[in-house]
Amino acid sequence: MKVERAIHDLIVALGEDPDREGLRETPTRVAKMYGEIFSSLNHRPEEFTNYKVFHVDEQPEMVLIQHIPFYSMCEHHFLPFFGYANVAYVPRNGRVIGLSKIPRLVDFVTKKPGMQERVTTELVGELQRILDPQGIAVTIVARHMCMEMRGICKAGQFTYTDKFTGDFHDRQDLRQEFLQQTRQTQC
Repeated sequence: MKVERAIHDLIVALGEDPDREGLRETPTRVAKMYGEIFSSLNHRPEEFTNYKVFHVDEQPEMVLIQHIPFYSMCEHHFLPFFGYANVAYVPRNGRVIGLSKIPRLVDFVTKKPGMQERVTTELVGELQRILDPQGIAVTIVARHMCMEMRGICKAGQFTYTDKFTGDFHDRQDLRQEFLQQTRQTQC
């Protein structure tokens, strides 16, 4: 209800009539939308529990989920930024996570106001906490509406962030394989 009142007041502050037919239900719709977009706000990162860890006898050298789409909100302007994440890890002692849980983790980390740089490091931190793998690689490519709709007003600009730990940091061949695999299929 607080969000609805705030949106109602924002509509008035912008000089619009909140009782106009097209705007009458807008405060309720926006409050519902914010509930979805910011669904991780009331959770600390270590509260992500929607995963299952399995053991495999024959351990792969790398597990990679590429081009995971995401949508988030810039904490500076409350405008969207969106793109995709590539997440890989090298298992330790045969410990692997259910594959669908990595996209769920991306959603969990991005469903709050944030920054692309922080999303990158939080993904690494959570995978480290959950699996303690031998190495983690995360790259994120995103467009930021705070750059496209306002300020510099340059459409189609992409921002790239990455973080490599363990084997991906120490082994150039493994990092190159990760980067080559993530370039093969573009969204």
